[in-house]
Amino acid sequence: MTQRQGGSRGWAAVRKGRLSRLRFTSLRLRLVVVFGAVALTAAVSASGIAYWLNREAVLTRTQGAVLRDFEQEMQNRAGSLPGHPSQDELQHTAGQMANSSQRFSVLLVGEDANGRTLYGNSDGLNGFSLDDVPKSLRTAVNKKQDVSGGNKSPYHVYWQRVVDHGTPYLVAGTKVIGGGPTGYMRKSLEPEAKDLNSLGWSLGIATGLALIGAALLAQAAATTVLKPVQRLGVAARRLGEGRLDTRLRVSGTDELADLSRTFNRAAEALEKRVADMAARDDASRRFVADMSHELRTPLTAITTVAEVLEEELDAESGSIAPMIEPAVRLVVSETRRLGDLVENLMEVTRFDAGTARLVLDDVDVADQITACIDTRAWLDAVDLDAERGIHAQLDPRRLDVILANLIGNALKHGGSPVRVSVRESAEEVVIAVRDHGPGIPEEVLPHVFDRFYKASASRPRSEGSGLGLSIALENAHIHGGEITAANSPEGGAAFTLRLPRDASELVEQGEKAAQSVSDKGDAR
Repeated sequence: MTQRQGGSRGWAAVRKGRLSRLRFTSLRLRLVVVFGAVALTAAVSASGIAYWLNREAVLTRTQGAVLRDFEQEMQNRAGSLPGHPSQDELQHTAGQMANSSQRFSVLLVGEDANGRTLYGNSDGLNGFSLDDVPKSLRTAVNKKQDVSGGNKSPYHVYWQRVVDHGTPYLVAGTKVIGGGPTGYMRKSLEPEAKDLNSLGWSLGIATGLALIGAALLAQAAATTVLKPVQRLGVAARRLGEGRLDTRLRVSGTDELADLSRTFNRAAEALEKRVADMAARDDASRRFVADMSHELRTPLTAITTVAEVLEEELDAESGSIAPMIEPAVRLVVSETRRLGDLVENLMEVTRFDAGTARLVLDDVDVADQITACIDTRAWLDAVDLDAERGIHAQLDPRRLDVILANLIGNALKHGGSPVRVSVRESAEEVVIAVRDHGPGIPEEVLPHVFDRFYKASASRPRSEGSGLGLSIALENAHIHGGEITAANSPEGGAAFTLRLPRDASELVEQGEKAAQSVSDKGDAR
């Protein structure tokens, strides 16, 4: 089952990686699209210009040859006809003109002696007729021009391209100068159209191949350019994960190589900076731990003396003079406070060093809360709403520390009664501690778990050491839980502790962390 899940996650990661490379915001895709757009624009432009130039060249060449041949035939053959030719003469001459090298259809229009219009068609009665000639072309052919120095002929050859039933034609016409029939010619341009269509298909295929080639070239270029960027991204992620010895292999002298060198220098500086900070942090933790240990010995003696003095204060004999009684009480109070501070500092040091461990046991949460309240004589000031039988695998000592700090903080800074309620779910146990005091100021709320933070700096003695809530939070974290602070809508402050029902998985992690710290210490 584990192997299958691992394979599924691997396939999902590969698929996700492919999709990430294909998304539109991907630099690879944008490079391919830009390359393709440029290649498509260039290919279409080149193909369009080439097609247009070839089209004009083919049509101009064909058109010039046909018009020259038609004009020559009109001069040689139609010009030799009498001024009033007969029907047979027009028909015979049209047939002769159509047999020229260009093979076009001819229509001759003349008048007999009686003024009757006659037609001679090279294709017979159902062939090329006057209706096939555009009206504008007929008007231009029959219009007599003024003869001048720039225009030496009253009639000229006029032509026009038309499409009839999908077939392109070249239609031209002119009139015999000096009197004679009017001639019209129609030449099919279908062979030229087929050639141009073939040219268009060829250019289209060439454009498609150019686009494919551009896409492949863009892919190759993107791979070449983006591979160093991808390596840089992987290295940056490793660096962010704490692998400060990550370095990039530098090759070349381009901008990407400069970027890799810059990354290596930054990673080296960061590694050195972090190593220096870690060394200073270790030294600071060792100093606090050593100081706390050194303070415990004289503090034990002072505490013993303070206890003796306190017993003398409470004795009926009154052996201590009333004048020095306040001073003795202050010494006793401050000695206890100093003892608590040293113990808290040692606990904080263990958390910072990663050597704090859980000693788990099956805990009845209601019994544990009752024991905490009873031990500290808070029964009259605390209302407990918890059913017996709610069990969890927790560290009893650390749970007692959490509860003592939360309930003690509520009693000291809030208002009685303090209400402690417990509820459970399948995964966690939730313990809520609420007081009936004025609540926590909004500007203080984000800092209640900060070390040595005191809401009122003007009364430092009455506010404790400022480590209690931070130690409670660390103890919750080591269980895999959390503590949140808020103001209750009904008034007062509310602290909510969430702990897992079973924290056994965290014990192995704590042991591994402690072993790692121990190994580092041995290496030093």
